[in-house]
Formats: sequence, C-alpha cells, structure tokens
Amino acid sequence: MIRLHHVAFSRSFRVMWALEELGLDYDVVRYRIEDGSLRSPEMLAMNPGGRAPALEIDGLTMSESGAMLVYLAETRPAAGLSPPPGSPERARFFEMIGFSETMASLLENLNLNHVFLRDPSQASPVVIKLLTARLKASLGALETMITEDYAAGPQFTFADCMLGYNLLAAPYYVALDAFPTLISYLARLEERPAFVAARERDGVQTIYSQKFYPVPPMPEASHG
Repeated sequence: MIRLHHVAFSRSFRVMWALEELGLDYDVVRYRIEDGSLRSPEMLAMNPGGRAPALEIDGLTMSESGAMLVYLAETRPAAGLSPPPGSPERARFFEMIGFSETMASLLENLNLNHVFLRDPSQASPVVIKLLTARLKASLGALETMITEDYAAGPQFTFADCMLGYNLLAAPYYVALDAFPTLISYLARLEERPAFVAARERDGVQTIYSQKFYPVPPMPEASHG
C-alpha cells in the first residue's frame, strides 16, 4: 500500500508525478493549507513540520519530497529515473535536487508574504522585493544550467520532477518570458503522459487567488 498525503499544487505534486512515472498504484489523502488539517495529530506524526507531502510506502513514512524521489528512484532502479552511481550525471542529479530546494525556499517565503499572512499589512515590500529578485536570479541561473534536454543530462530523471514543480509555481511571482530555455524545458515536461496524469489527479489549487503577484510599492522615505 502506498499513500500520499497531498496538498494540491504544492511540493507534494512532485511525488504524485514521480509515482505516475513509475506506474504505481497509490491512494491520496487530501489536505488544505488554509483549513488547519495539516496540523492534525495524525499528520504531525508523519510530518512533524505540518506540511505536505508525507508518503507511506514500503513500511516507511517519509516527509521530504527530495528524499522521497531519491528513494523511489533507488528502490525501483529498473525505471532508470536516476543516473547510475559514479556517473557525471549522478552528481548533476543531486546538484539539481539541491538547487530545486533552494528555489522552493524562495517560493515558500514569497507565498508566506503574499498569500498566507493573516494580516496582509504585515508583509514587508522590501523583503518581497529581495525575495523576488533572488527568485529571478535563481531562474536566470537555471536558464544557464539546463544545457541538455533534461536537468541531469539527456535523459529524464526525478530531478526534473523537482524542478518542474518550481517552474509551475514561479510565474506567480516572476514572468518566464526572459527565460526561453526554461520555457522550452517546461514544455517538454508538460508533454509527458505521467505529468498529464498527475496534473489531472492533483486537484484544484486553492493557494493562489490571482495569476500574478507583483512587488508592492516601496514605502516612501521619511525626511526628518
């Protein structure tokens, strides 16, 4: 039995996509960030951070999407979704998984400032400007890092699931128009049958209420 504890259009989408790539049967338990269900005792027992995803698989319970994807790739090696040990692509695979979490932390903090603060007036325009600039810089870096069809080389791996989710979320804060390599890369990912199946099963996202969140105006400097 495989059970994915999932929030639509969150980092748990990476795991849903990976499970679809492997053709595995799995159950989905759904949560919403805004209703407090992630703070239930049952969820906290699986993911002490009170976040999705959590994955029950092979008698284990896991709580980090990057670790889940590496575990899935290494326990189902016939699928070829991680490069072989000792290969240059293997180093690139782990580098890209790490880079995806660097980018995801920026997205998470932008979500906090734009979407999740109960009192929107507490958001700092200066902090949002800095976070947005860092996200744009990380997209620029990734634009130069994708030199083949996929993140770790010519073959699709689970590093692409990690980065692909980020490229779905990033346009809420930074337009991708300036990054043609990333636009082409995302288009290749979106053509994969497993991606299509995962998006159909993902559910309706309730995180974002608008298509784009601009940097708010900077506060006027006071003159004494």
